[in-house]
Parts: sequence; C-alpha cells; structure tokens
Amino acid sequence: MAPIGETVCTGVALLLGCFVVQSTGSYIGPRQRVPDEFVAKPQYPTPYGGWDPDWADSYARAKAIVDEMTLAEKTNITSGTGFFMGRCNGNTGSALRVGFPQLCLGDGATGVNQADNITAFPPGITTGATWDKELIYARAVAMGKEFRGKGVNIWLGPSVGPLGRKPKGGRNWEGFGSDPVLQAKAGALSIKGVQESGVIATIKHLIGNEQEMFRMYNPVQQGLSANIDDRTLHEIYLWPFADGLRAGSGAVMTAYNAVNGSASVQNSYLINGILKNELGFQGFVMSDWFSHMPGGSAIAGLDLNMPGDEQIPFFGKSYWMYELTRFVLNGSVPMDRLNDMTTRLVATWLKFGQDKDFPSTNFHISTNEAIGDYYPAAWPFSPSGVVNEFVQVQNDHDVVARQVAQDAITMLKNNDNLLPLSTSRPLKVIGSHAQTNPDGPNACPFRSCNKGVLGMGWGSGVVDYMYIDDPISAIRRRADNVEYYPTDRMPSVPEPTGDDVAIVFITSDSGENSFTVEWNHGDRNSDGLNAWHNGDRLVKDASAKYSNVIVVVHTVGPILVEEWINLPSVKSVLFAHLPGQEAGDSLTNVLFGDVSPSGHLPYSITYKESDLPRSVTELTGFAFGQPQDTFSEGLYIDYRYLNKNGIKPRFAFGYGLSYTDFTFTNATITPVNELAATPPPSPPRAPVPNYAQPIPSWEEAVPPTNFFKIPRYLYSWLSESDARRAVRSREEGNTYPYPEGYTAEQPEPFPASGPSGGNPRLWDVMFNVSVTVTNAGDTHAGKASVQVYVQFPEGDDVPDTPVIQLRDFEKTTNLEPGERTTVTLELTRRDLSVWDVVTHNWVVPAPEGRYKIWIGDSSDRLFLACYTDSGECEGGLESPV
Repeated sequence: MAPIGETVCTGVALLLGCFVVQSTGSYIGPRQRVPDEFVAKPQYPTPYGGWDPDWADSYARAKAIVDEMTLAEKTNITSGTGFFMGRCNGNTGSALRVGFPQLCLGDGATGVNQADNITAFPPGITTGATWDKELIYARAVAMGKEFRGKGVNIWLGPSVGPLGRKPKGGRNWEGFGSDPVLQAKAGALSIKGVQESGVIATIKHLIGNEQEMFRMYNPVQQGLSANIDDRTLHEIYLWPFADGLRAGSGAVMTAYNAVNGSASVQNSYLINGILKNELGFQGFVMSDWFSHMPGGSAIAGLDLNMPGDEQIPFFGKSYWMYELTRFVLNGSVPMDRLNDMTTRLVATWLKFGQDKDFPSTNFHISTNEAIGDYYPAAWPFSPSGVVNEFVQVQNDHDVVARQVAQDAITMLKNNDNLLPLSTSRPLKVIGSHAQTNPDGPNACPFRSCNKGVLGMGWGSGVVDYMYIDDPISAIRRRADNVEYYPTDRMPSVPEPTGDDVAIVFITSDSGENSFTVEWNHGDRNSDGLNAWHNGDRLVKDASAKYSNVIVVVHTVGPILVEEWINLPSVKSVLFAHLPGQEAGDSLTNVLFGDVSPSGHLPYSITYKESDLPRSVTELTGFAFGQPQDTFSEGLYIDYRYLNKNGIKPRFAFGYGLSYTDFTFTNATITPVNELAATPPPSPPRAPVPNYAQPIPSWEEAVPPTNFFKIPRYLYSWLSESDARRAVRSREEGNTYPYPEGYTAEQPEPFPASGPSGGNPRLWDVMFNVSVTVTNAGDTHAGKASVQVYVQFPEGDDVPDTPVIQLRDFEKTTNLEPGERTTVTLELTRRDLSVWDVVTHNWVVPAPEGRYKIWIGDSSDRLFLACYTDSGECEGGLESPV
C-alpha cells in the first residue's frame, strides 16, 4: 500500500478509475458499474500460514531461514527478476546467502514450454475426454518427470479456470471439461502426479477467467469483471480449486480479470477470505504475468509478483521489488505480512524437497542454441554463455501421450458399422489437417496458426513439437490403398466406387488473446462454434460424392454439426480433440479396430448456439469503463442448463460410443458415514509461527558498495537516499489510505474453514455405489465409462438445484467379450450438500430425504438408480433427462 498522494479522477486515470497516485505506487478507489448484488467484501488481514499440521515442519524450517534474511533478501524472493531476465518463463529473485536459490517457473498445459527434448502431451481437454483417472494420473507423472528433468521448480498448471462456461472461450482446451467435478478430479490427479517428482504445481486461474477478450487491465481499459454470486462461486467455479488444494497444490495463480469489480490479483475476498481462510491454503499465491498493478495486492494476500515488471515491461520498473522494500520501510506494508509471504515461499520449496538434489535449470526459453544471452531483455549488455545443455527428458513418455490421445477419441456416430475399417479398403483422405504443417510443426510462434494437424491450441500453454506422428502418415503405414488430398476444398477426384471411404479432417482452434488467428482473438469470436476453413462445406461436398464418409474432428471444444450430421453418407464421426504429438497411431488404432473408441465428451454439443443462454454464448465486448460479465445463469451451465429447460442436446455431456455394448447391472449402495445437515467441525488450527518483527534499519535495503547492476534486471534494493526518505516518512507520522474494512487483527476461521481445501469432513465418504459392468458384445473388447450423477430430493427445504449433477466416474479396464467387472464409486458429504450463503457453510438440505443416485455412461443415458433413504437400487428406469 503506497503513501498518500494527489487524488486523480480524470479520464487519464485509466487503469483503476479514481485512485491516489504517487511515484511509489497508487491506491485503488471505489469500484463502479458492478451490479449491486455482486460484492467483493473486504477481508483483512491475510491469514498467517503454518497452521496446517501437514505443513508444520516445513514452516518451522522455513521460518529459521527467513529469520536470517535481510529486508532486501525477503523482498527479492517475492518477485520475479523481469520478463526475459533469466532462463525460464518466470524467474524469482534469490537469497543465496542463506541458501535459497532462484526458482524457475515454467508453462504449460502440454509439457515444458519453450524447451527441447520434451514430449508434446495432449492437453487438458483431451485428457478429460478419456474419463480415465489412472490415465490422467499417469500423464501427470510423466509431465512431472519432464519438468523436474529440465530443472523447473514450479509448473504453471493445471488449469481448472476457465471451467468452460463459455463454449467459445479461448483457453477452455487447457482445462478438462465443462463440469466442476470432472475438472476437480482431473486437476487433483494432475497435481498429485506432477508433485510426486518434487515439482510444485500451480492451480489456476483464480477465478472467473471464462473468456480471453478484455480480460486484462491495460493503459486504456479496466479488465473484465466476472460477476458471480456466492453460491455459484462455491458450487461451480471454486469446486475444483478446493479439490486441488486438498491434493496439495503448492501454488495458486490469480486471474487477469476482476471478480465482482475487484481485480483478482488484489481481491482480498478471494485471496484472504476464501483461499487462505476458508480453504486453508498454506502455499503461495502468485500473479499471472503482468496482471500485477499499483494498489493493495500485498495486504490482499498476494505472495509472489510475476514476472516482476510493471504492466508495460520495457523500462525495468516494478510495482514490488525495490518498491516493496520502500513500502516496508515507510510502514505501509506490515512486517508480519512480508514475513508471512516470504515464509510461504520458502516453506513450499522445502515441503517438496527442492533443497536437496533438485536439478539446475538446463534450458533457455529464448533459444535452442547452446550459447546465448543469460538475460535477453538486457541486450546488448547481457552476459552470455552456455544456456542450453540439451537434456533429454522424453524417456518413454510417448507411450502415455499416445494412450491419452487414443482413449480420448470419442465416437459420436457409426451407422452401418462402417468402423472399424479393413486395411484393404480404398481410402480417400481429404483435408489439410491430416498432415503436419508444411511450413514445419513449429513454424507458427506459440502455435498461433491453424495449419496442419491441430494437436493443441495456441498461447502460453503450448510446447514445441520434437516430432508429430500425423494421421496421413499413420494411415499410409496401415492401409494398402490411400490417396491424400491436402486441401480444405473438395478436390477433383475419380468417380468413386461403392467400396471407397472418404476420411474428412476438419478443425476448430482457439487460444490465448496474446495472438489473433484468422480474426479470432483468442476466443472463437470470428468462427464461433463452426468448423474452421469452411469445414462444414467440405464435409457436405465429400458426402455428395462418396457414400461412405468418416469425419475426424480436431477441436478445442464443441462445434455445431447440424449442417452434415444427418447426411446419409456421413456414417461415422470421431472427435479426436487435440492429440498432441501422437495424432497418428492414436487415431489409426481406432480406425482399424486395434482398440474400441472409449472417449466420452467433456462438454455438450447442442443443435444450435441459441440452445444455451446468451450469457454464455455471447462474448463480453468493449465497454467504456469496466466491461461487465454477469454470470446470470448461475448454476446452470452446459448440461445443467439444457436439462433445466428441457432442451435435448445433439450429443450430451459424457456421451461416447464403442465398437461393443456394455450392460450395467447389480447396483448396490452402501452407507459409510452418517449424513447430517452440517459437517462436523474442522479440527482446531495448530499454532502459527511468530511473524512479528520490528521494521529493519534502512541499511538492509541498500546494495553492496560498487555492485554492478544488469540493465533492466529487477533488484530489491533502494538507493540510500530513497531508503532514508522512506524511514523519515514513517517517523514523521504519515498515514496511508488502507482499504475500507482493513484491520491488523487475525481473522477467525470461517464455518467451512479447514486445512488445505477446507473442512476435511466434507470429503468423508457417505455412500459407496457399486455396479457390475459386462461387455455384452461378441467381437470387440472395450472400456466402459461409468458415471454417477446425483438428483437432490424435492421439497420446500431443498433449494433449487440442477436436475442431475456429476459426482464421480470410473473407467473400466479393457473388457473382452463376455467379461465383467465391478466398479465402485464414492459420494462424499460435499457431493450431497449445497452452499448456504447465510451460514457460509456446506449444508445437506434434507439428510433424511431421498437422494437419487443415477448410474450410466453419459448424462442422458442413465440406466440405474439407487436411493440413499432406503438403500435400494433398481434398473430399467427412464433416464431423468
């Protein structure tokens, strides 16, 4: 929090509206234009870390290290050293004198960003489409080994926000699907797998970052405000974050956008209130890149400023580093807050064992050459040397990458059993997206084009391909008679025979709004939910020529298929999602019947865009002032909205076909714990370290004599005159405009509070549900997806809830014809609860009521139901939607 200065309320005060400005920072004033019912209630101060018993040892050891640090060392490690001022996407400062190194932060959603000798994994949306917990975890384990092998301390993932509320959202493909439980379980497994290698995971983006356009604060406009009511926040968007923290995520990244009018990076309700009090988060909170801004981020709970620069990163300036040193000396940021944020960082580093034998960073994001500048943004003054050791970390990770890509392939149609194909059948492959980009797989920076195989979206979450196994190469390896037409317009072809099969490839792309691709500004604002490159026309033209057409769709999310889905010639449709580097064999294994398709949709596909509410189909546009995106649909996104309004989707959430058939029988439900209206209280908090400390002398804030500074590198030191001036300001009794509601008294726990995710009793298992799954087919083995949805009781004491809600899922092993297995799923206390906005707690609205637990293989194919009140189960029921 900066010293008070001159009040500015003009159109030039662009970033923050009416605020207080001085050279040392600025103060955010009243928020404007947010609807009255959406409030970012102030929550101060930041709850101390260290009270979770599982973190106690790490905090004790960290506190001993922090106690030895100088003021400048503390402020140095809580910020990045500047954009392109180190080897990694982000590089923290260090405190080498006491043994704390510079930490390397690395993207992305598909592997190690901007590195060589790595695996290009299928991204989150593909992983979610597997509906396979073991495979989700195996992918994460492989990714964790690669990040560790490259010397990345902190993985900037997983992404569970955006959750997929808006089908056109640009970064939906980085997450796992348009449902909080699918996101939660996949995100938690990803955290668990990556962190087993000692790499710190970063669950992101907190919260409401559901579109790319207008998300960021910039010199001409405030960032979009996601206006979310408290119940919707908890039951939809916060749900996967709670699971991720319970899984032990060491870091959380805030979003670019505001929530209820308050920028996420300094939203005290989100960070102090929900994250660190209610959800008991013990790790550290970082800003997204360049989202930090002047204002009260430190006292709102931010712990790490990334990448360190101001929002315009050209001048070697920072809102923290030396400024945070100044704020501590002048008394505007309390010492206990600085000590807490510093201890959180060191404790997390220690908890994951990075103080012992963690590899040094061995690559540089700016070059694939061995020799380069250490600090490219300091050119021509940067020292240079060896920056890339070409460490190979791929091992056999292509196997799990291929398995994910293969088991995600979702068959939506297979008339006349056209699939699987015989390898001797004549095949006409049509579409430029069956081959690798002719310009090279990495020709477009950050994959910011839609040329060739679409293995990932674009933006910061991508990796460089070491190779692509493209579909046409794989098809040619397998089939005897293949002709390829690398065009997105129907080519001139010989007169087909009745045996000819056309395989048509179409795509839909999206990404981060740092790039515009074919007039799509990150979000699919130009092409919408239609296939790119006139893909619908290509399918229709091919269907007019051939009597047997297979459509293969590589896509970031749902597309509309109505123009061609019912054409008689379109016999089969495969959604291959985004396959990463293993696009070829993963597809041909399904095409030629080596395996049955077993993917299921992680979102719904509607007949038309207007089947969903305008609040999710329309992207928020430009506004004078702050753009407002009000989540007026509340709990009702994707299948929840369709079911509530009796709208049938073309293909439902969770839908997917196989080459065989499965039966679900012999369902049972077993109570495990007693269900009560409210959960038992969380265990008491352990004592926290003593973070209090007198403000240090100004001597701790100045650099050593004759220290040489690298231009544009961010340092935490002040000049002697600035340091003395800051102390003098405090001694003269200057006061500071702390936000309304600010207090220094530590907060009491919220009713739902608990360590690392919230009250642990919310995860008590209330019921086990088991079902026998049998492969009822005669010819093909296959894997079944078992999905469990809850239907709440009816009654005046039960608030409005979606008709059904996913609560758990499992995938079987590969079952041979006639083979059967028993699958057991769990229902927790939270699964049967709603968020009570009055008591601020999870409440089971009708403990004695009849919760109907539906079992099936998609949200609209539910075969069995079990009842919590009677313990009975029955089959042969009509699906509730």
